[in-house]
Amino acid sequence: MDPNTFPTKGNLILAKNSLALAEQGYELMDKKRNILIRELMDLIEEARGIQSEIDQTFTRAYQALQMANVELGIKNVQELSRTVPVENSITVKTRSIMGTEIPLVEHTISKDLPTYAFYSTRMSLDHAREEFLKVKELTIRLSMVENSAYRLAANIKKTQKRANALKNITIPTYTERVSSITNALEEKEREEFTRLKVIKRNISKK
Repeated sequence: MDPNTFPTKGNLILAKNSLALAEQGYELMDKKRNILIRELMDLIEEARGIQSEIDQTFTRAYQALQMANVELGIKNVQELSRTVPVENSITVKTRSIMGTEIPLVEHTISKDLPTYAFYSTRMSLDHAREEFLKVKELTIRLSMVENSAYRLAANIKKTQKRANALKNITIPTYTERVSSITNALEEKEREEFTRLKVIKRNISKK
């Protein structure tokens, strides 16, 4: 038997303090969960907007690329594509939302001129290049938002599990303990009062 369940005033104080702490912990967990859910909903909405923009931009980029293939030839376009430098300006940092570390992607938007000669190409290739650069920028943003949403969702699940444990197990346990100890102490007081009353009556008879 747990000695903390013995009906003593010390255990009653301990049980009440534990109950108050559990209730406070549940309130904090509940607030944290609600904040994280709002953040997650915002990220989901942002991801939908970015994805829609990617779809539209990619359609324009592909149409421009098809035009460039027709005007310059697929082989020439492929050769020109090999002159595009490798992307190396992306850095990933983190920021915290209610204890959840989410990625913060920093990227320097390229303002370099095309790596091919203007006189040997057509406007369709310039247009395709510009649109695909936009797709790249949007894809970087989308990856950051989606990763952030995934991490927030995982933390929400963990927070919900802890809140449920406090609400359904810890708080009822301490509530029952406080009630049980209180009832036992009150019963002891009644018995002690009755015993003293009997003693007093017997003394008064002598």
